[in-house]
Amino acid sequence: MQENSFKFLFSTYWRSIDKKILLCFLTLFFLGLFFSFSSTSSLAGERLNKDYYFFFTKHLIFTILALSIMIIISSIKTEILINLVLPLFVVTFIFLALVPIIGVEVKGAKRWIDLYFFRLQPIEILKPFFILMTVKILTFEKFKNSQIKYILSFLILGSVIILLIDQPDLGQSILLIGSWVATVFISGVSLVYMFIFLSIFLICLSSLLFFLPEKFGYIINRLITFFDPSQGDKFQSSSALDAIKLGGLTGQGMGEGILKESVPEAHTDYVIAVISEEYGSIVSIMILIIFLYISFRIIKNCFNQDNQFLKISLSGLATLLIFQTFIHAGVNTNLLPTTGMTLPFLSYGGSSLIGSAILAGLVLNYTKNKSYLYD
Repeated sequence: MQENSFKFLFSTYWRSIDKKILLCFLTLFFLGLFFSFSSTSSLAGERLNKDYYFFFTKHLIFTILALSIMIIISSIKTEILINLVLPLFVVTFIFLALVPIIGVEVKGAKRWIDLYFFRLQPIEILKPFFILMTVKILTFEKFKNSQIKYILSFLILGSVIILLIDQPDLGQSILLIGSWVATVFISGVSLVYMFIFLSIFLICLSSLLFFLPEKFGYIINRLITFFDPSQGDKFQSSSALDAIKLGGLTGQGMGEGILKESVPEAHTDYVIAVISEEYGSIVSIMILIIFLYISFRIIKNCFNQDNQFLKISLSGLATLLIFQTFIHAGVNTNLLPTTGMTLPFLSYGGSSLIGSAILAGLVLNYTKNKSYLYD
């Protein structure tokens, strides 16, 4: 009896899920495992005197955990998941707020909470729920004809950004601001309001830079270094660009790259450069095409959605995914200032993988064919 029930549940799930999006997510997880082995084995064995499979084993464990989270979230009834948006956002926001108090500082940045088994970076978990919380406010029935919904969503954005800038984390701040702007714009906000909000943000940022240059001056320094390399250290970004050039179209071969040995965070912040160096720009372009195809499938699904919350949520999640992907690629190709942005699904790191899995699970859940589901 239980076996038949399980088969029925699996059959219902399989028929309702968007198989093309699921296959793309699974492909990215698998590629992340493969490239993790390639980019971390020498780091573990030669530089840190650990077992060659140390980082790969950890990545494998987090990948299994991430896949489980993705499947669980995608299986939950959509109505229940929508009702969980507020409590999940509140919980992840509390974790982010705890970072300045109990966070672990690494290389001058306090972004992680030590959970004994691994270090959690709360912003990675919060990002998809931030998008959903923004959409929940924008589509709240009582705010339907009121402009207060834009003010409330802006206040939530401001609260998160203040905590991020304090860490400091410029990359995630830019990502969330860009995703928020896109999500609010899709909801139908007047351009006048957008101009007002962006003006307020720029005034606040300028004030921070002016009154607290010792804490936030790094923002100006990164911009100056980006536009004038002679004014600062661009070793990491220059090395990444050189690695991509050396790799050419077909790459140097597996394990033959030198970027992972010269740049400390190559397996996280510069993974696309590592891939390009060893496997060629063609492989990197194919990876970017997978991300673009996922976004295309998500946006295509939006046209079939009657529920305004699901429609705007999917658009916001697609924006978050594609913005993060291209910020990472932009930094690696020296088109953007250094931000420390991971590549979803492929970069090494438990928090990044879990955050990617949450986003993937939400996308799969919201794009399900509801005609196959049962009450």
